[in-house]
Amino acid sequence: MVVATHGGGYTENSVSPLTRAPGFCYGAGTMPSMPADPTVPARRASVLLVEDDAHTRGYLAQAVAAHPELQLQAACADLAEARAALDQARPDLLLTDLALPDGNGVDLIAQVQREHPGTECMVISVFGSEQRVLAAVAAGASGYLLKDEAMDRIGEAIVSLLAGGSPMSPAIARHILNRCRAPVGTDGEDMAVLTEREAEVLTALSRGFTYQEIAAQLGLSAHTVGTHIKHIYRKLEVGSRAEAVFEAVQLGLIRLQ
Repeated sequence: MVVATHGGGYTENSVSPLTRAPGFCYGAGTMPSMPADPTVPARRASVLLVEDDAHTRGYLAQAVAAHPELQLQAACADLAEARAALDQARPDLLLTDLALPDGNGVDLIAQVQREHPGTECMVISVFGSEQRVLAAVAAGASGYLLKDEAMDRIGEAIVSLLAGGSPMSPAIARHILNRCRAPVGTDGEDMAVLTEREAEVLTALSRGFTYQEIAAQLGLSAHTVGTHIKHIYRKLEVGSRAEAVFEAVQLGLIRLQ
């Protein structure tokens, strides 16, 4: 895991963030209240980076550290490291790839939205397919960049998102526009139809429950829940929980509460 240094740079280190040097600040609320000092610059926004490729991770970490309004909280290689970092401190922004060795970045975005609703989420990925983009947005991403962006563009995009914008690479924005223009299920013939039980299972999934928890709630076995989910994925032509929830909401099959 890459961790930030006092000077705004980063170092490669596998030690838990809890062992950082005394006085190191990962984010808001970790330092005692002190009178404002006009000679001290404003607090920089903290960024948690998740990227499995070491070279790309270093490049993105440099992009964050190079911006005067940002600081790198940690740079993680997989979901496990990212979740450990989230347990230590809440970042202002999560910058994550989607294809990770131990899972999907979309699931991490959904987790952050549930557990840390004040944290903004941005995707940076080589994948720009419409399905991946829409799944990430449905999970809670407010920005989506492709990895061919220039270093200064990455830092500026993060700052823009934190200021209320939704920065996206042009190709990504086109997917969003195309989706908004295309009528969904207007003739009623191509719409997926879920059984009442499948709708119950998917609604529970959308609320973050595990297979075992859903099974206990509905009086089913975990195996039966898994079978329902396979049927749901096949009907909706999706491959993940976030994509299934997004498609079902768009089709009016379930409602998020």
